[in-house]
Parts: sequence; C-alpha cells; structure tokens
Amino acid sequence: MMGQKSYLATRAGGVTSDLISSDMKELVVAAKKLADHSVDAIKLRGLGFGTTFLEWVASFAAIYLLILDRTNWRTNILTGLLIPYIFFSLPSLIFNVFRGDVGKWIAFIAIILRLFFPRHFPDWLEMPAALILLIVVAPSLFASYIRSSWIGVVICLAIACYLLQEHIRASGGFRNSFTKAHGVSNSVGIIILVVYPAWALVLYIL
Repeated sequence: MMGQKSYLATRAGGVTSDLISSDMKELVVAAKKLADHSVDAIKLRGLGFGTTFLEWVASFAAIYLLILDRTNWRTNILTGLLIPYIFFSLPSLIFNVFRGDVGKWIAFIAIILRLFFPRHFPDWLEMPAALILLIVVAPSLFASYIRSSWIGVVICLAIACYLLQEHIRASGGFRNSFTKAHGVSNSVGIIILVVYPAWALVLYIL
C-alpha cells in the first residue's frame, strides 16, 4: 500500500513537471511571437514616419518650385502640373485646414479680388489661389478617397516623372540640368518630387 502511494506520488509529480515544462515552452513561444510582432510594429512605424517626412518634404519642394515659376525656368506645363501634385501630396494637417473655413475665406477673397479688382490681383497669386480653390471645392472622392489611396500616389509619381524628363530635356541633358542657372535647385526639387511617391508606392506594394 505504501509502495502504491509512493508510486502515485511520483507519477503525479512527473505529470506536474511535464505540465509546468509544457507551459514554460508555450510561454517562450508566445514571448518570441510577441517580440517578433513588436519588431515588425517598430519597423512599420519607422517606415510610416519616413513616408510622412518625405510627404512634407515633397510638398514644400513642390511649393518651392511653384515659387520659382517666375524664373527663367518658367513653363506653363510645370505650373499646371504642380497644382495637382500639391493637392495629392499635401499633408493632411495642412490640407484639412485649407479644406475648412480658412480655405473658403481665402478662396472667397481671391475670387472677389479677381472679379471686381483685377488690377489689384497680381499674376503670381493665380496659381496659389487656384490650388486653394481646388482644395475647397474638390469632391470627397478626390479629397478623401483618392488622396489617401495608392491612386493619388501613382498620380504624383506620374507627374513627377514627367516633370523630371521634361526638365532634363529642356536643359539639354542630365548633366546640364545640374550646371545651368537655377539648374541644381530645380533638379533637386523635382527629384524630391519623384522620391516621395516612389517610396510610398513601394510601401503600398509591400
């Protein structure tokens, strides 16, 4: 009888040890999975931050190139295409401000000046006013869905690639685009326009 009790105690102790060992293995596996998910989350956050940073840089580069439209590099094609690029790449923080009452007031005043005081409406304000007006009146399909989807990224990439090849051709080659007057700033600005949508599109694919 005592031997049977001892056997049962030993067996019970062995079963308990096996259960503890199994639980420990499951905890280790769960910890590894949690660590892997944490690393992936950190990587995704890093990539997301990089995309947001490039978005800001590309938007300011496009605005900078729009300002340089008054230089010798001026072309109507460039000016017209920078407007939709800024529309699709402008960070949501700024876009939502101009989408609200602030943008409506700016567009309202611009239209009043353009209609009733055309002599006091400078030419260099036409493109910025058109951009604000576009942001204010754009349907939700463009302002919300397309802007935040891969479609807007593809549109930005197509515009940037077209502007880059047109700028290089107008400069007489890639080397000349970095040596002529205003060539370096213009070329770097357009390259930045290409980098942002290319990076964002790669992230969408991944």
